[in-house]
Parts: sequence; structure tokens; C-alpha cells
Amino acid sequence: MNEPICNQIICGDARAILQTLPSKRVDCIVTSPPYYKQRDYEHSLQVGNESTVEDYIRRVLQVFAECQRVLKDTGTLWLNIGDKFSDGQLLGLPWRVAFGLVDQGWILRSDIIWHKPNAMPHSVKNRPTVDHEYLFLFANSPDYYYDADAIREPHVTFTGESRMRGGRNHFGKRNGTPEQGKNEGKSNLHDGRWDQAFHPLGRNKRTVWSVPLGKNRDAHFAVFPERLIEPCILAGSPSDGLVLDPFVGTGTVPTVAKRLGRRYLGIDLNPKYVAIATERVDQEQLPLFR
Repeated sequence: MNEPICNQIICGDARAILQTLPSKRVDCIVTSPPYYKQRDYEHSLQVGNESTVEDYIRRVLQVFAECQRVLKDTGTLWLNIGDKFSDGQLLGLPWRVAFGLVDQGWILRSDIIWHKPNAMPHSVKNRPTVDHEYLFLFANSPDYYYDADAIREPHVTFTGESRMRGGRNHFGKRNGTPEQGKNEGKSNLHDGRWDQAFHPLGRNKRTVWSVPLGKNRDAHFAVFPERLIEPCILAGSPSDGLVLDPFVGTGTVPTVAKRLGRRYLGIDLNPKYVAIATERVDQEQLPLFR
């Protein structure tokens, strides 16, 4: 096989399907494996139904070993994985999987907090209610593709949201910045030209992303929100790059990838979800800039 299958949703076991693909062909992987003991995905081979946490982690890592092989050296992996309480104790699954990936040779570049403003309330009384999950950015090599400009945020330094000491009073004022400290020697700041010290496209993306849970009319549970996926694909893949989701579910990743002008490949065990994802992607319009 000279080229990987692309622009398709394939029904089958992720590890087995990935083993049939050639090495170093995928530009970016964005995915969220089934959470441990969280939901029945109606398949005997599903990930997440293992008898022990150790078996779950081992199986997830087996899939990502194949992901690492098919990913280009310049590629990135954006991994969302949920945690779980068992016998009154938080299992720490996201970090246990993350450290396992590091042991496989992945480079952990960032941990991102996905804050869920519409998280379900909980009746727990002996700990805080959880309203976040982790999203990890891994690279396949030190020289990986990352487009910071594609996901920059608006500057807040000179807005009402600023928490800088002195606030907006520094802006436009000569010698408004102390010469001592981290800004020592930066003449444009001391001349009141703070506007020259900031990137014109906005500030670098921060590591706390506030994104509501997603919904899908064909699924009876919260799904991967599109707003969470967009920055991963924009920053992690070039235009017309190939984006893979080995646990595609209802098809959020390939849908967003298609919208953003990327090629896509999705894999899922359950024929029901493959059908939902395929229909969803087919209904997505190609971008106007293509």
C-alpha cells in the first residue's frame, strides 16, 4: 500500500486496522479513547471494559504504539482521556497513560486543562465537583509541526480583563514600565510602545480551554466538542494534512478536519457509530478556500 486510506471511516479494531497502514503517513492524531468503566459501547472487543486499570492502560498503549508508527516524524498527538474514581480514590488515569506514552518514546509537550463550564452537577460532599479533563499534546520528534499563529488568542493586557499591576495605565506612557526586572533593556516598552511588544495576531494560546460539552442527536451522551478539536487540528496539521482518530465515535474529529480543509481517517469498532460518523462527515461542506 503506497498511500494510507483517507477520507474514510473504517469499521474495525483500531490496533488491527493501524497495523495495515504504512508508516510515517499521518500528520496529526486527535482522539479520545473510551474511558475506563464509563460506558458500554456495545462491542465485546471495546476498549474501556477491561477487568483492571493496568489492563486498560496496557491496551490503550498498544494502540498508540501503532499510532506512533503511522505518524510522521513531524506529527503530533492530541490526546483527551478521562479519569475515574474507584473505591473512593481517584485513579489518575490521564497521567498514568501519559507517562506510559513517554516510556514508549513520545515527547510530552503540554498538558491542557479542558474546563467544562456546563459540566454535570454532582451530589458529592467530601471533595470538589470535577469540571475539567486533560488534553495532552505529544510530539513524535523534537522537530514537529506546530502553527502557533493559527490559534492565537486576543490580547488582554490593555483590556478590562487585564490583571497586570498598574493595568492599562502603562500603555502609551513613556517610562511607564520599571527598568528593573524582566523588562530591563526593552526600549520599546519604556518608550510607551507596548503595542510593538505584542504579536499582531494575538497572544500565544494558553493551556486552559473553556469549552462546553458537545451534543449529538444520534448519541445519548456528551460527545467530543468541535470547539475543543479545532485548535488541535489548526495548530497540529498543515493545510491538506491527514488527521487520524483511531477512536472516532460519532465523528467529531473527521467532521472538523474536513471543514478545515484537511484529509481524515477514522476508525471505530461499532458499525452503529461508523454509520453515524460517516453520515455526519458526508453532510459537512468542504471549505470555501479549497
